[in-house]
Amino acid sequence: MHLTTCNPRFGLKPYRRTTNNLFDDFFAPFNSVVNDGAEAALHPAVDIYEQDEKLVIEAELPGLEKENIKVDVKGRLLTLSGENSSDTESTESGQYRRERRFGKFERSFKLPFEVTEDQIDAVYKNGVLTLKVEKPEEQKPKQITIN
Repeated sequence: MHLTTCNPRFGLKPYRRTTNNLFDDFFAPFNSVVNDGAEAALHPAVDIYEQDEKLVIEAELPGLEKENIKVDVKGRLLTLSGENSSDTESTESGQYRRERRFGKFERSFKLPFEVTEDQIDAVYKNGVLTLKVEKPEEQKPKQITIN
């Protein structure tokens, strides 16, 4: 028989942490569905990719008015922020229902180069904010001629 030493100071903490992480990972997709409305309003999904000689940032902001969205740029830091608030009231066949939804969000991105506001083209259409950031000349690819 092989005996091992037990250290009550550490106990089962490492095993508990591993088990908790396992359950968190398993239920993560369900949590995002359950919290879809609240979480999406406070943390919008963003896609960032390069297209031609521009950096494109697409943010999903469904239900927001264009006037409630703010884009700030300072050097290499680009910040998206906004506020969502809606108040719906309905009375149907003797029933009264009132729903309120509100929240603020702010996301910042560190760009690989400095930009000014005149280098950014912003379009908001169908709940998607598209920012096209023009790269500076030194960031654009150059064609090398071969001798």
